[in-house]
Amino acid sequence: MAASKVYYTNMRSSFNNSLLQKLERLIKKAGIENIDFNGKFTAIKIHFGEPGNLAFLRPNYAAVVASIVKELGGKPFLTDCNTLYVGGRKNALDHIDAAYQNGFSPLTTGCHVIIADGLKGTDEVLVPVENGEYVKEAKIGRAVMDADIIISLNHFKGHECTGFGGALKNLGMGCGSRAGKMEMHSAGKPEINTEYCIGCGRCVKICAHDAPSITKAKAAINQDKCVGCGRCIGVCPKDAVMAAGDESFDILNKKIAEYTWAVIHNRPHFHISLVVDVSPYCDCHAENDVPIVPDVGMFASFDPVALDMACADAVNRQPVMKGSVLDEREHTHHDHFTDVAPETNWRVAIEHAMKMGLGCSEYELIEL
Repeated sequence: MAASKVYYTNMRSSFNNSLLQKLERLIKKAGIENIDFNGKFTAIKIHFGEPGNLAFLRPNYAAVVASIVKELGGKPFLTDCNTLYVGGRKNALDHIDAAYQNGFSPLTTGCHVIIADGLKGTDEVLVPVENGEYVKEAKIGRAVMDADIIISLNHFKGHECTGFGGALKNLGMGCGSRAGKMEMHSAGKPEINTEYCIGCGRCVKICAHDAPSITKAKAAINQDKCVGCGRCIGVCPKDAVMAAGDESFDILNKKIAEYTWAVIHNRPHFHISLVVDVSPYCDCHAENDVPIVPDVGMFASFDPVALDMACADAVNRQPVMKGSVLDEREHTHHDHFTDVAPETNWRVAIEHAMKMGLGCSEYELIEL
């Protein structure tokens, strides 16, 4: 397979060249105008950010994408699916409130917010996955499947279960209904290291499925109730909640690739990643830590696999941000994401996505 084209611009700006202007030029140079948007419903898949998190993409970026789609005759809407865990985005009403709270409204972005899997996360379409190794029918939010065109607008950052979150994560996990998310997470169940546990109960509070409990000042996780969403890993102040050593996160990454296939197969799609505020963990957290590297830039491509690979390579070329989690870790893996979350292997998703025919890891980087 020939190398895919990935377009890139840095985060430098001037009086006559703002970041939003640079984003518009990047998207158009990458070829978005080659898509026929005329009269087409266009889903712009974005993460609105958990309330309390400040690393999510600013709505100004979404406004640029929506404006281009409308300029080309399309009907854009911003979308995401409800979360599996307890938080500010677990149903459509709370989710829209969270989006508005974080600045994503029709007044600021020029288009509406639609929560793709409905009020309670049950409005889904079963999409057959050809050659799926783990997923035979992906459970995708209905509004995503009703759209004619898919655009992923990704905040590229670290992730405690998948290594990083980029185009594949935004589409695969993000477009899954609540049942779909449960299916993807079901192979990744965490464990408690009781030596580190202080019995604070944060894991109990964050779990939507009553899996953790505190007995004699130590946490335990009921594996029958646990769905493997990994939220307890992120909230533990002592790193006592750890991923099980059974390669389950590899399976999670493969399922994400298969769900991504379900989302974009046989439809026009385009992908944009902003490698800024590269927090160590997902924007699903109600907080965000110091970025692990300096801001890198903006990337765009028709190939989500090449895009994720280009962004990962770019991050790994960056110096470590002083005072970050990455700065505190031993750098033994020669990979920033693995150093932050050693139990993960982000390359599994890339390799499986290539196997599914989603794209190519080889890319030609074109700098603007």
